[in-house]
Formats: sequence, C-alpha cells, structure tokens
Amino acid sequence: MEDRLAAPGDRRWLILVVVAIAQLMVVLDSTIVNIALPSAQRALGFPNSDRQWVVTSYALAFGSLLLVGGRLGDMFSRERVFITGLIGFAVSSAIGGASVSFIMLVAARALQGAFAAVMAPATTVSPGIASVPAPASRSEARSRRLQRAQRPFSNSLSSTPHSAHTWMSGRPAQSAHMIAPGPGGAISRRC
Repeated sequence: MEDRLAAPGDRRWLILVVVAIAQLMVVLDSTIVNIALPSAQRALGFPNSDRQWVVTSYALAFGSLLLVGGRLGDMFSRERVFITGLIGFAVSSAIGGASVSFIMLVAARALQGAFAAVMAPATTVSPGIASVPAPASRSEARSRRLQRAQRPFSNSLSSTPHSAHTWMSGRPAQSAHMIAPGPGGAISRRC
C-alpha cells in the first residue's frame, strides 16, 4: 500500500465540504436553539421573559461583529481566521451545552455568535462584491457554483426544525408559513 499526501485537487474538495458544513452550522445554530430552549429553561430555571435573550445574544454578537470578522480575514489570512473561528465556535458551543446557569448560557451564546461572525466572512467571498479573479479552472468554477447553491439550502434548512417543533407543539397556524421554503429557498414564506 502506498502512502501519499492528498493531491491539491482532492484537498480542495475536502476544504469545500468543511466550509459548506461550517456555513450550515452558522445558519442552523441561530435557529436550532429554539428546539432546545424549553428543556434548557426547565433545567436552568429561568422565566419565560428571559428566553429571548438566549436567541438574541447570538444574533446580536453575530450581526455586530460580522464586519470585524471580515476585516480580520483580510488582515491575517482567511484560513487562519476561519480555523480560529471554527475552534472558538465549537468550544463556545460546548460551554453552552454544559451551562449551569442562565448567565453562563447567554454568555456562551454571545461568544458563539462572536466566533460565528469571525468564521462566516472567511467562508464566503462574493465575486460581485470583492475583487476576486475569475475562476482559473473548471473545478474552481464548479466549486463556486456548489457553494452558491448550498446557501439557500442551509437558510431554508435552518427554519425547518423550528417549524416542525412548532407544528408538533399544537401551533400549526404559526408555523405553516415557515415549512414552505424547502431546499431551493425560492418559494415565498407567506401563506
């Protein structure tokens, strides 16, 4: 059996898969917490009025630091920033899962949003916005098409678990508009 390093073409596809999964995690994590929220509320004993802080802390940190994350990628290389963001995202997710108090959960979610903001710009470079040269090869063009095709799928997938949970909890009228998008993301979200 022959030991060999991965060829550059093989490595690029592996990187594409890792980046696509990372994008999916960032988008999915902003809504998937809604499914775990009732059990977290029971375990940590916080009131209904504080539930929104668990969701909002992630979104607030993510939205506030997204430009900073992009600038860090420009300054220190997108690869380093992506890996740092990915590790920080995973660690802060583990901290959130092991939370023993409401404050610890909200802080972990905010930290998770901050690392998501660092990671996300390193995974998405839009040729229309940034001055990125045209694809040099067919495989590079295929890679960009796959990445663009994955975005609507991950956006629609992020609303599906929450919609299914809402539907099963006896509130179908509130969630019927969220189930419609599907993988293409092209169907209107209105009933």
